[in-house]
Parts: sequence; C-alpha cells; structure tokens
Amino acid sequence: MNLNFKDKISNPAQLGGIETSILDNGLGRGNRIAWINTGTGLRYKVVIDRGMDIADAFYNQYSLAWLSHGGFTNPQPNSDRGIDWLKTFGGGLLTTCGLSHVGGPEKDEFGERGIHGNISNLPAEIVSIIQPDPLAGKMEMSITGIIKETKVFGPSLELRRTISGTLGEATIRIHDEVINRGNTPTPLMVLYHFNFGYPLVDEGTQILWEGSWKARFGEEKAKIFKEGNEFKVCPAPINDHLGTGEEVVFIDPNSDDLGNCSCGLYNEKIGLKIEINFKKEQLPHLINWQHWGKGEYVTGIEPATNPPIGQAQARANNELIFLNPYEIRSFDLEIKATEI
Repeated sequence: MNLNFKDKISNPAQLGGIETSILDNGLGRGNRIAWINTGTGLRYKVVIDRGMDIADAFYNQYSLAWLSHGGFTNPQPNSDRGIDWLKTFGGGLLTTCGLSHVGGPEKDEFGERGIHGNISNLPAEIVSIIQPDPLAGKMEMSITGIIKETKVFGPSLELRRTISGTLGEATIRIHDEVINRGNTPTPLMVLYHFNFGYPLVDEGTQILWEGSWKARFGEEKAKIFKEGNEFKVCPAPINDHLGTGEEVVFIDPNSDDLGNCSCGLYNEKIGLKIEINFKKEQLPHLINWQHWGKGEYVTGIEPATNPPIGQAQARANNELIFLNPYEIRSFDLEIKATEI
C-alpha cells in the first residue's frame, strides 16, 4: 500500500477495515457477517453465526474459495448426527471441524458423533472489533469472538477466535484458543477445512505441500493418490467424481528448523499464489481433499490435530488428545496472497 495518504483521506474505510452487517435473503438470512478489507485486493467475509468461519474470499478480481450450492445456511446446532453436517456445509475459504470429533459419523460407549462435529454450526459472541486508524499510525485490525460447544454434564469446550490483519498486507491471521470449561478431561480434535475453488483452482493449478503421505484407503483403492501420478496438479473435471466421488490423502507435512509448515496453491495463469502457514507442534497433520466433480470442482487443504479418522479410531490408536479442566490449546495459522 502507498503510505502517502496523510491529509488525503477523511475516513479510514477508504483504505480498508471491518464492516459488519446481517444477511437479509436466502438460506443464510439472519446471519451476522463481517466483511474485512485489507486494502490490498484481499477481502473476505467472516460468518459470525457459523463459528466465525470464512465464507467468500477474493484477491482483486479472483475468487479464492469454493462455495457449495447452498452456501452458508443459518446455524443448525443439532446437525451433529449422521451426515446432516453435509446439509449445512457451505464450503467457503474456511470451515472449522471439531472440536471433539473430526471424521465420519460414529457411535460408541462414549456417545454419538456426526460428521466433523458441531463447532461450525454455532454462533459466536463477539467480544471486540478493532478497526485500523492509519492517520494515527495504527494499521492493525481484528475481530474476536467466543464460540461455546457445551451441554450440562459436559463436555464444555470454548473456542476463542481472533481473525486479524494489517492494513496494506494481503494476509489473514487466525489465532484460536480452545479451553475446557468442564470439570473432567475432554477429547479435542480440530481440523481447518480450507476449501479452494475456481478461478484460483483451475486446470494446471499447482497444489503445494511436501511430506510423506498415504492415501486414505490405501493406494490399491486409489485412482489419484498413487505413486507416479501427477496428483499435485489440478485436472479438468472428471466423471469419476460425479456425485460422491472424491479422494483424500493424509500427509505428514515437512517443517523448517523452527517447526513451521507451509502449503497452498499456485495458479501460474493468473499469477497468484495462496500460502497457508501453521506450526507443526500445534497441527501435526495435513489432509488434501480432491473432489473434481462437474459443478462441484474443489480441493481442500486441511491442517489438523488428527487425520479425519474419527474420535473412536483416534482413541484406539492412542492418538486422541484430552484437555484437562481449564487447560488451553492454541492454534495459529496465516493465509497469505502473493502475486507472482
């Protein structure tokens, strides 16, 4: 951003900032939202009533996120049974999965759990909005909210989410803190379901991640994630992915000497790279979902505490995280847009 704006603007909103409103039409009618404009061409919509996830996102004229046919509906807190979550899955730049289950529907002696948990279907209580004030030299902006996943007798998990940025930088920062407000240890599973679509995702777009990997159901059952296949380049829509067709790979992501991991997408045709940065200590797993259906053309890149195998399998593998009463786990992610 050209910083030569002193004495040339009346209102900081000329450069960017945060604007809140309420949707008044369609399946999402009544949802509170916050449009965040970084002043760089990167702008995005936080869906306050859907766990403070991120729906639409753009860089200049290019859409970054895949949106499902229905988009972001009103929150449906009782959709955490069976496959009902799919009815409310809006896609968007980010859908948060968890907080205590990530994976398919299951039922055992510890309870019944639907696909990917409930956190994305719960409204947030907004506790602060900080606007930039460039004339005072304050370029930071943020929105913070609390989302409670709780019931009597527990579990009672609370997510405190801050989405922030700096005016003049094409970056989204997410800082999450999950605390166990209950009085007994509680399972914790979190997955950040980033969903990218056209025109960022197009034939030839490179999918950027490095690490050892395994196809979800094994290479013998995979058509995409097999040694020798070019599965890091987006294909044209394929008939095998009509309806429920998809493939998923579980990745042990490489990290640098400081424990930082990086992944993302690069579309050379439009000269745009989107990079996701996270800490391997916090999110040791990475998942790549590919669903190349006609009219449902999307790839997901998903840092996580666990692969989406479900609470029961994670427990059996001795990989399930438990939060003690009042224990806090933090998660930090950064999404950055770069013109190349």
